[in-house]
Amino acid sequence: MPHTAPHPTAPESASDHELALRAARGDAAAFERIMRRHNQLLFRTARSILKSDDDAEDALQDAYLGAWRAIGSFRDDAQLATWLSRIVINESLGRLRRRSAQVIPLDTAIGADDGDAPWMADDPGERPEGLAMRDEIRRLMEARIDRLPDSYRTVFMLRAVQELSVTETAAMLQLAEATVRTRFFRARSLLREGLSRDLDVALGDAFSFDGARCDRIVAHVLAELGAAGHPPPTDPTPRGD
Repeated sequence: MPHTAPHPTAPESASDHELALRAARGDAAAFERIMRRHNQLLFRTARSILKSDDDAEDALQDAYLGAWRAIGSFRDDAQLATWLSRIVINESLGRLRRRSAQVIPLDTAIGADDGDAPWMADDPGERPEGLAMRDEIRRLMEARIDRLPDSYRTVFMLRAVQELSVTETAAMLQLAEATVRTRFFRARSLLREGLSRDLDVALGDAFSFDGARCDRIVAHVLAELGAAGHPPPTDPTPRGD
């Protein structure tokens, strides 16, 4: 475990290996830069396993503490992101075990079905309706990702959300590249199927017209007609010729 001590600040362009060496010598500022550089990837990795923002944040904090204590064991022939990811994955899986949840090992192929949901073109409009629709689609997508089988979900998070390559994902999860490709393909298929069903339901309720909106429009039109000297008929039932 390194002992914190004053060190010259590492330049922005410092490599992961240089930052790791500095951190191993007790440079807390270098370790802070490591955390900020890899936070998004590692949070998404933990989130894909724990399916909870709060749990993922807690797991990531504990994983960083473990990484700080073990940073001296990091080897130059490895990728720092991969090394950190393994610590985060182990911490996240350990939390699942401790709360007695059913854990499907990430390195075990499974044929389970579950999940659902596709890519949707982002609405470029900035009107409130468009923003609300995008927000709803995002919630549907996140919910469907959470419902993917465990081994598919983490592969999907790293490949699609974090946009890592097949090689990077395989290294982080200690899987064969062919397995990563297969799981990613299956995850996308499950997501498309499920999100298509969700969107069918959501679109049926979108921009609903009944209720207050309907009453408001009718009342406004009737008021305009009355003001123009054309009171509405007492019998609103349409009459034939």
